Amino acid sequence: MFDFLKRGTAQDAPVEAKASATGKVLAMGAGRAVWSARDTVTLTKSGFTRNPVGFRAVRMIAEAAAALPLILQDRDRRYDAHPVADLLARPNAAQGRAELLEAVYGYLLLSGDAYLEAVGDGTLPVELHALRPERMSIVQGADGWPIGYDYTVAGKKHRFTVGDGASPICHIKSFHPQNDHYGFSPLEAAASAIDVHNAASNWSKALLDNAARPSGAIVYKGADGQGSLSSDQYDRLLHEMETMHQGARNAGRPMLLEGGLDWKPMGFSPSDMEFQKTKEAAAREIAIAFGVPPMLLGIPGDATYANYQEANRAFYRLTVLPLATRVTSVIADWLSDFTGERIDLRPDLDQIPALATEREAAWRRVGDATFLTAAEKRALLGLPAIEVGDAG
Repeated sequence: MFDFLKRGTAQDAPVEAKASATGKVLAMGAGRAVWSARDTVTLTKSGFTRNPVGFRAVRMIAEAAAALPLILQDRDRRYDAHPVADLLARPNAAQGRAELLEAVYGYLLLSGDAYLEAVGDGTLPVELHALRPERMSIVQGADGWPIGYDYTVAGKKHRFTVGDGASPICHIKSFHPQNDHYGFSPLEAAASAIDVHNAASNWSKALLDNAARPSGAIVYKGADGQGSLSSDQYDRLLHEMETMHQGARNAGRPMLLEGGLDWKPMGFSPSDMEFQKTKEAAAREIAIAFGVPPMLLGIPGDATYANYQEANRAFYRLTVLPLATRVTSVIADWLSDFTGERIDLRPDLDQIPALATEREAAWRRVGDATFLTAAEKRALLGLPAIEVGDAG
């Protein structure tokens, strides 16, 4: 409360006292939450490079999706050899198919956008390169549609122009309800949980390094039960505590007290004990945002699936396959603009170990359906109408 007094004059005029209307109100609280920035670079640092849950979730999805066996086919046949398959097998001199696709999936998960550059002369590209999304910006035309892409590195900008033919850039983006040109990443949806998880980790680290909360108190009693330490005594005690009893290397070292000093241990409060649960809840939220069952990340307290095998099957069915199917479909459509023929590129469900049981059941169910023709059975199983080598 602040009091402002207006002093009287020499004639001893009455004093006028003014006080704040809220002077009798005492406000107590935890303060306003401080959240990290939501740009791609900051989110990647806080949610991937500095957070083990986000790092592992992104790596699990990207590596699993990039390792999926792919099939290339058109309406008539499935190809064992094709120029597009050769290009994907060795997209550039520095990367193979798995490395390139892992980068594409990783960028898509971290930023909501992924960009592939086609290097060539207008026909089927000679090389494919994954470009960093935070360096790319979309150039809009008068009608709002992209007419180019600007890629900026070290202050230098390169313009990829989109013409009537095949685009030199393949832009893969996640659904964003409030943006027409850029995607929305799971990392941004999990940003608040990532901040909580990182703050809990920092708190735990500070507790180990600096004794963030006192584990006890040293009480001084003089000869008559009263008194206080002198400045020299206080400084010496503080120095001994810092050098002899702080840090992990001094854990368990006995303390020798003298001269009326007494140690009073202090335990953790209930709020301190809940801190670990808060961290585990934040870790589950991060895993859920990415679509990874918490059980696969070793997060305790999750009983959604009966066992690890069911959780792994759900991970592939609900997260990896939808992502890989969408990305490979976009890449196939983009490369079809170069070749002039429509091709289909998708994961081969029959070669995924996690789905072996249900695929076997599907084949048996379709094979036993006597009311279906052979062509209908092939269509239901995702096979082309004509096998490789058939004349008809």
